[in-house]
Amino acid sequence: MFGIVRPCSHRLGESLKAEWMAHLCGLCLALRRDHGQLARIVTNYDGLLISVLTEAQAGRVPEGRRTAGPCALRGMRTQSVARGEGARLAAAVSLVLASAKVRDHVADGDGLLARRPMAAAARRVAASWGAAGAHSGAAVGFDTGVLVEAVDRQLGLERLAGYGTPILTVTEPTETATAAAFAHTATLAGRPRNARPLAEAGRLFGRLAHLLDAVEDQETDARFGAWNPLTATGTSRAEARRLADDALHGIRLAVREAEFADGRLIHLLLAHELRRSVDRAFGTNACGHAPEASFGPPPGHHAPKAPGHPYGNPFDGQPPRPGGRGFWAGCAAALGLCCTCKVCCADEFEGPWSRKKREGCCATCDCDWSCCEALECCECCECCSCCDCGL
Repeated sequence: MFGIVRPCSHRLGESLKAEWMAHLCGLCLALRRDHGQLARIVTNYDGLLISVLTEAQAGRVPEGRRTAGPCALRGMRTQSVARGEGARLAAAVSLVLASAKVRDHVADGDGLLARRPMAAAARRVAASWGAAGAHSGAAVGFDTGVLVEAVDRQLGLERLAGYGTPILTVTEPTETATAAAFAHTATLAGRPRNARPLAEAGRLFGRLAHLLDAVEDQETDARFGAWNPLTATGTSRAEARRLADDALHGIRLAVREAEFADGRLIHLLLAHELRRSVDRAFGTNACGHAPEASFGPPPGHHAPKAPGHPYGNPFDGQPPRPGGRGFWAGCAAALGLCCTCKVCCADEFEGPWSRKKREGCCATCDCDWSCCEALECCECCECCSCCDCGL
């Protein structure tokens, strides 16, 4: 379960931590209920934003929660979880994008998927997830075709992009996909006036997810000869940071225009934690999280894995690191990480698919329990007037 918005429990406070867990577990259980146990592996931290946005606009109602039974990933504890159209939309979006990512791994012949039997099985899983996502999306009035079209367009843009291509040309399909998903939460919540500002917030969130993914993976991509949007287009990290900061500011302005019944959690995630995600990616102010975008960007084309490719020497005179795991091996590793709590508690762990070194969520947490850091002011008021974010 990865994503760029991964709040530290020390800053959430008890009530907001319970709300965040309700949406995370609600997404996981919505996937299991509608699509079976295997679908639960596409649960991701960014996908739950869809569920959070829906409830933040509509307001919490008693029928919007249920008590789930004990789960190994929660230490065999029960949990009040979110249910309803927001969770189903989040599940549909997660399934469709995961389906596209599996197809991309098959096309690239990654790991075990280079073998025909495994590739054939993965194709069936991807087709099943894509159809299931489309069905769930239709059930809540969302056409997942916009997501599929964005993925297909992303592949074409990456093949055509070269040095000097504006980086925002490459991020556009991701922006379009996330804008559509964010905007539809306004329809589900019965607040049509929020559709425009939330579409803008979603567009910028997609841009940010794509940029942070590129920044985090640039060194590894160069080492293994994989395609990276920053390297391919010649975009500097300084320019990427400028675009990321602009996106942060735009998201805050867009969310300010929307009306919420209870906007505390979405404020925390999009105003505070998103800023921390940018700082972590650029190494300016870490809190122990190492974001790996799962909601976006859609998967893309990879360059040949050989020295001397047009983006420079990927090995730079150094022996390559161990390659990533295949899809199924990565799934098994991810399950092991979650069940052993290494993602949260370990100082360092190996990414299940990439095998890159990651820090545990609270390994180097800089929580100082100040007013805004611990969200004490946000727990007791609506406007969070002590923050400098303007929301």
